[in-house]
Amino acid sequence: MEDIRKQRGMTQQEVADKSDMTRPHYTMVEISTRDSSISVAMRIARTLRFRWTKFFKKKSNETIG
Repeated sequence: MEDIRKQRGMTQQEVADKSDMTRPHYTMVEISTRDSSISVAMRIARTLRFRWTKFFKKKSNETIG
């Protein structure tokens, strides 16, 4: 997500503001220390212009071992 944000020429603060969240919350989602809810994923994806399901693809492809 950081790469997408940088490609869009946005700071973490700009994404957070446009996604109606705090910068610390956005940062935790970006660096994967905090899972995002569907509503948060949708807001960030709308701001950065990508499909919100991208947040959940890695987890849905994992297998229980």
